[in-house]
Amino acid sequence: MSKTLRKDIQKIGVIGAGAWGTALAAAATSAGRDVVIWTHEAGVADTINKNHENTAFLPGVPLDASIRATPHMAEAADADALLLVMPAQFLRAVTGELSALCQPGTPAVICCKGIEQGTGALMSEICAETLPQAPLAVLSGPTFAIEVAHGLPTAVTLACRDKTLGAALAEAIGSVSFRAYRSHDLIGAEIGGAVKNVLAIACGIIEGRRLGDNARAALITRGLSEIIRLAVAKGAEAETLMGLSGLGDLTLTCNAIQSRNFSLGVALGEGRTLDKILGERTSVAEGVHSAASVTALAHKLGVELPICTAVDGILNNFADIDSAIQGLLARPVGVET
Repeated sequence: MSKTLRKDIQKIGVIGAGAWGTALAAAATSAGRDVVIWTHEAGVADTINKNHENTAFLPGVPLDASIRATPHMAEAADADALLLVMPAQFLRAVTGELSALCQPGTPAVICCKGIEQGTGALMSEICAETLPQAPLAVLSGPTFAIEVAHGLPTAVTLACRDKTLGAALAEAIGSVSFRAYRSHDLIGAEIGGAVKNVLAIACGIIEGRRLGDNARAALITRGLSEIIRLAVAKGAEAETLMGLSGLGDLTLTCNAIQSRNFSLGVALGEGRTLDKILGERTSVAEGVHSAASVTALAHKLGVELPICTAVDGILNNFADIDSAIQGLLARPVGVET
């Protein structure tokens, strides 16, 4: 039986040992899987193996002693399924290396959220080029890594075009506290996860500028319309964005200070510079990297995204925050459809 039809996914290789990769390793272990996590930093691997904690990226969270970390990608690639959890802008480089190490038919679950800078490629489009032997799935939804790692109740979307494989993957990583709802719409799940990061920065700016809860609610709602417009233009189904990978993820990321993108927006709204904010962080706020890519893709597809364009202007084109806000408020009020 080919790997794409297997129902006994027992060993999972997690490619990336940041906070989210570590949390997913913990979730998969709780689901009864054998987990190997790859990190390009040998020191991180040593700490996980010796202290059973990722002090660099997820400090204070004890990890199951069965989780093994390695700086050797081939060891993690020897698995029944792979979780790709590196920062989105590194996906192409990492999967290019991974391609020579994993067996044909080994499924790869894309767990990073973004659109590639320069090319405008979705993560699945990158993997189709660099990892063509791997059946693909996308894992997305409202998730804070630390809550997943602690086993708090979480629900996600697992999108896979192969229903049998999707069910096997959901069973492999799912548990009572980590519920994986299946979908076939990879593009919808990807667009939802990428664009919500940009909108979370916008919501953070509203918070930092003290513009009120009404403004944030309006931005979330109009932002969801932008996500749906872009996703449908790219070939997704609008209904997907009303689920966990769209509305659910957007709601979480735009309303909690522990969101890296929201907190970055708050700091911007309070008057701090982007360079100073990024200089103090070890974690990646994907919205910073995705803003230009999202607006470029929208332009290519002929889709208007005024909120995302305003965020891109603030982050990448030295636009004044107050002027960007006034520009949005000065737009004509049309029909809400």
